[in-house]
Amino acid sequence: MISPMPNTSLAINLPAAERTQLEQWESAHGTPQQVALRCRIILDAVAGEQNVAIAEKLRVSRPTVLLWRKRVREQGIGEVWQIAPGRGRKPQYDQATRERIIQATLQSKPQGMTHWSCRLMAQAQQVSSSTVNRLWQLHNLKPHLSRTFKLSRDAKFLEKLTDVVGLYLNPPHKALVLCLDEKSQIQALDRTQPGRPLKKGRCGTMTHDYKRHGTTTLFAALNVLDGKVIGECHARHRHQEWLRFLRRLDGEFPPQLKLHLVMDNYGTHKEPHVQAWLKKHPRFVCHFVPTSSSWLNLVERWFRELTEKSIRRGSFVSVPDLKQAIEAFMQAWNQNPKPFIWTATVEGIIKKIERARVKMEQIKAGSTLPRGRKKKEIICKSI
Repeated sequence: MISPMPNTSLAINLPAAERTQLEQWESAHGTPQQVALRCRIILDAVAGEQNVAIAEKLRVSRPTVLLWRKRVREQGIGEVWQIAPGRGRKPQYDQATRERIIQATLQSKPQGMTHWSCRLMAQAQQVSSSTVNRLWQLHNLKPHLSRTFKLSRDAKFLEKLTDVVGLYLNPPHKALVLCLDEKSQIQALDRTQPGRPLKKGRCGTMTHDYKRHGTTTLFAALNVLDGKVIGECHARHRHQEWLRFLRRLDGEFPPQLKLHLVMDNYGTHKEPHVQAWLKKHPRFVCHFVPTSSSWLNLVERWFRELTEKSIRRGSFVSVPDLKQAIEAFMQAWNQNPKPFIWTATVEGIIKKIERARVKMEQIKAGSTLPRGRKKKEIICKSI
């Protein structure tokens, strides 16, 4: 009896991880087209499609489908990335030229300017701007973008960090955690001309110039448990206003409930009259974030919501009009509050900061040390 010939159109078996890898390669932006085509061939074969159907669908020959089915069966999915020498378009610039462009981007600046643009770099290196753009995309370089940062020099940084993060991750029993801060100098800005509303094919518009009608300061307390916010506006942000806000918090919650307050190191928060009042009200337990670490205070995240959704694009004819808008936003927020969930651990934060500190010390030694420690080290070196 003659055994039947094996059917080469049957689906090939691949582990789930390898199928996922092929799908990622096929959809990735930087994958060469010939590699993406091979991934599609293998994925269709895994799905059980016949060779003729795959060839018609992808507009390739049937021997090509058979070839890649055989290679993957025998040698694995790594074969799809094997590109034979001499195939494809030849590079116009050699590796040395490409490396020179990358090094110039990372280690130099155009004369009198802060960063390179594609056209400036192309002119300096005598290549096309599209070549520079492709190289920057390949190496994920974005000279036009920048981000702000600040490393804390607080001598008790680790102690304060552990204290605040511990409150977020393990809140105390039968107590509330409130994040307090003031958003000062909120400007009541009125546009000089009315803007046009949003419509199909056009975003809303507003004039670039404005009229100032005064400022206000918002005192806010974010309840970490449910995300609700208690706030009030004042003309100034002295210790008198801060005490008034603390008295309001004292009346908002049951007297037997302990309140843990997370706040920054602003002088008003540590003013003698405030400290004396807090001693008379032991239900308030203060936790201060390290200096230059406002990102540890969750109420700052709520301030961003207020700015983006109510203030930045608003137009206010007076300070009372601005206060009314802030009150309306707080009421709408408290009707459906969304608590901000803290997930970062102390260990993860310390590792990230240490990496940044090492880089900073390489650029300028002693630039991230606490001020007292830095002075002592300079004195010791001079001796």
